[in-house]
Amino acid sequence: MSTVRPSRNSRGRSGIFRTKTVEQSIRDTEEPEHALKKSLSAIDLTVFGVGVVIGTGIFVLTGKVAKENAGPSVALAFVLAGVVCGLAALCYAEFASTVPVAGSAYTFSYASLGELPAWIIGWDLVLELALGCAVVAVGWSGYVRSLMDNAGWHLPVGLEGTHEGRFGFDILACALVLVLTAILVLGMKLSSRVTAVVVAIKVTVVLLVIIVGAFFITGSNYDPFLPDSQATEAGGGVKAPLIQVLFGFAPSNFGVMGIFSAAAVVFFAFIGFDIVATAAEETRNPQRDVPRGILGSLLICTVLYVAVSIVVTGMQKYTELSTDAPLADAFKATGHPFWAGLISFGAAVGLTTVCMILLLGQSRVFFAMSRDGLLPRIFSRVHPKFGTPYRSTILLGAVVAVLAGFTSIDVLAELVNIGTLFAFVVVALGVIILRRTRPDLPRSFRVPFVPVVPILSVAASAWLMLNLTGETWLRFAAWMVLGIVVYFVYGRRNSRLGKADRSVPPAPTSI
Repeated sequence: MSTVRPSRNSRGRSGIFRTKTVEQSIRDTEEPEHALKKSLSAIDLTVFGVGVVIGTGIFVLTGKVAKENAGPSVALAFVLAGVVCGLAALCYAEFASTVPVAGSAYTFSYASLGELPAWIIGWDLVLELALGCAVVAVGWSGYVRSLMDNAGWHLPVGLEGTHEGRFGFDILACALVLVLTAILVLGMKLSSRVTAVVVAIKVTVVLLVIIVGAFFITGSNYDPFLPDSQATEAGGGVKAPLIQVLFGFAPSNFGVMGIFSAAAVVFFAFIGFDIVATAAEETRNPQRDVPRGILGSLLICTVLYVAVSIVVTGMQKYTELSTDAPLADAFKATGHPFWAGLISFGAAVGLTTVCMILLLGQSRVFFAMSRDGLLPRIFSRVHPKFGTPYRSTILLGAVVAVLAGFTSIDVLAELVNIGTLFAFVVVALGVIILRRTRPDLPRSFRVPFVPVVPILSVAASAWLMLNLTGETWLRFAAWMVLGIVVYFVYGRRNSRLGKADRSVPPAPTSI
């Protein structure tokens, strides 16, 4: 087993801001006991990206935001959100091609900002992905129960989960997570094949909806394309957006500013493309294929989102759209219930891949942190046959399965990915820093116009973060405080890089 040796570049910083060199990160992937199996291609990564990004957002969020924030101009909001994500995607693509190691933003931060910032990012991503997966599993369970009810099959009340004030265990959500965990343990190639089949079904449903829905568009529904601006009712306390709490600025709906308000909402329908970077170490040619997977999946999803938003606002007047299932209800309103049922089926299928890839992402981040000694090293062992981090996958799968069994669907309204936005900021800053500290590194993909593009990415992400509620910021701060405590109690003392630093004798000083 190799030992981490601090190099000239890692000794430049000490303590909690010591950095791990790119060369050492890559060498760690070659240890037989801790090496992931390389089996993925650019197509596999693109499928993963599309699989995690396209979930309920395309079936629900499009109509909801059109009715409440932007009207038919919601299509422009999706374009704007896609541009913001594109800025972050460029930064992820450069890092993933330069440091093709599991862990995504955690690994990138370790190479550029230091150990404590990397720990904070990793800690946050593991928890956000775990909770997000649990909630998505509950949403999947709701769709499946609805389809079962239509067929005359009913689960016992106590196994339907906790909702409407009634406590219960969601057996379907729990079972889904356990099955997906087993698939992930059995190998990335199997996982990618299952994902490919499910994504093919999901995208086919979306394309059918776009094509069929185009025949039911009424031109007058687009008038006005940009409705007159309406001031929003100012909220108060922790429920108000942070930008309002700090500056007294209350966002408006409709009009030009409504597009920006809508973009802050629909942005979260794009979150997930960054998880492609967590699979860099399992890609056969990561320098070429990871950037293609990240940017390709983002482009596909943006085109589909814009097309769906144009169709749904053309089928039904935006003021009449429902907020629970706007796309399905739009087909019902035009007298086509079959297509409404197909949409519900597509949504249920879509959530399956979302859960799987969220599980994949968090297990890889956890694995990378464990391999560095910041979490127990026992979880960084890979399966001798399947080449997957089976211990971390099983542990996290079991935890998420329990969470999914007892999680209320109401959490969906409160759970936002502030951690992902924070990671976007860190990765963009990391690109600038690593360009200055390691200009010698080979970069098969380079962000254009550095530092302008990374700075724009930071500004855009920070603006979206300011539009999140004070309550979300408080929850984020609580996670961070807990994470910092765990780092100083365990991670700092057991860090492999820290142990290597302590084992190096001090340089002789001249008298």
